[in-house]
Amino acid sequence: MNYTIEELTEAKRQIDSTLNKLRKVIITLESKENSKRYQSQITLAKCRVIAFEIANDLIEQAMNQE
Repeated sequence: MNYTIEELTEAKRQIDSTLNKLRKVIITLESKENSKRYQSQITLAKCRVIAFEIANDLIEQAMNQE
């Protein structure tokens, strides 16, 4: 599909915001007293960070092709 630079820029902005929040969640969960209890949430958040980083890279590639 073809997206405008504006659409790609907005998508990247949204992903950057979500990445920032996810990274804060990971820090918060890992710093809790009984962090092992939250291991599944930590793992899920880390997987989501990786997925959003990939999406961000793909968006940047698409923006550079324009």
